[in-house]
Amino acid sequence: MKWNKGILFVLIGAACFGFTPVFAKLGFGYGYTLGQINIVQMTFSFILLWSISLLKRSSFKGITLKNIFQIMMTGCFIGLTTIFYYASMQYLPASLAIILMFQFIWIGIILEWIFSKIAPAPITILSIILILIGVFFASNIINGDIQGLPIRGFVFGILSAFTYAGFIFFSGKVAVNVDSLTRGAFMVTGSTILVFVVFIRDISTVLPLEWNLIIVSIGVSLFGAVLPPLFFAVGAPLISGGLANILTSIELPVTILLASAILSEIVTPLQWIGTLIILAAIVLNELGANLFKIRRKRNQRSASHYMK
Repeated sequence: MKWNKGILFVLIGAACFGFTPVFAKLGFGYGYTLGQINIVQMTFSFILLWSISLLKRSSFKGITLKNIFQIMMTGCFIGLTTIFYYASMQYLPASLAIILMFQFIWIGIILEWIFSKIAPAPITILSIILILIGVFFASNIINGDIQGLPIRGFVFGILSAFTYAGFIFFSGKVAVNVDSLTRGAFMVTGSTILVFVVFIRDISTVLPLEWNLIIVSIGVSLFGAVLPPLFFAVGAPLISGGLANILTSIELPVTILLASAILSEIVTPLQWIGTLIILAAIVLNELGANLFKIRRKRNQRSASHYMK
């Protein structure tokens, strides 16, 4: 029962992320700028997360000035990811922007290799190759639909992948013993400050707040910064880390499906094949690595038993 509950909550949390491009595209359609959407989104996220943290009386145990700074700096990676991801969607279809952002998977593996000196296993290298093949099909290069799209959209998309990979890498190493709600509140504080500094010239254009901007910003805040962490906080501890990583990849097909159904973006069968290849690579990387470890342990046990 706990296993099923954990799977359900992680799936819901990951699926929530798939709704953020819909609201972002809606905001651009209303004529709002990247800065306006980010400023109001982060403001709502800041208010909502701190309100939840204080109402639930989350623990501040283990908090120091040093790790507050570290947590906020980690949160800046989320702020940058939001900026680059939405900027990519200004020039590219949401279905392509999410595929570019999902390159954080192999980028994260490289970061782990560089900073933690953990070399990727053969199964991981195979997964990276499959991901790149999946991107080739999912980007629709074969049909030539990628031609004519602004290069800056691709640059922003790849930058969002790098910053998201950086967030995942550092968030797993900074103040890990601090209450998750408290960490989330300080992270959103860091990302909010960053967004206000980057878009300082747009602050005056936000007021007076318009209803359309409020709706868009609440949408991206709820589905991007509030609901996913809450669902993950409940569901992730009930399942294994590998399974959680596999389940979070549901964001990719959800985003593409919503882009097709709500934003009326054309998604070809070839793009769906590319998406499935990417998802298969994620599953292979998680399950394959675990199976490799299990087999290696069995071989070691057999060898030790033989020696006896």
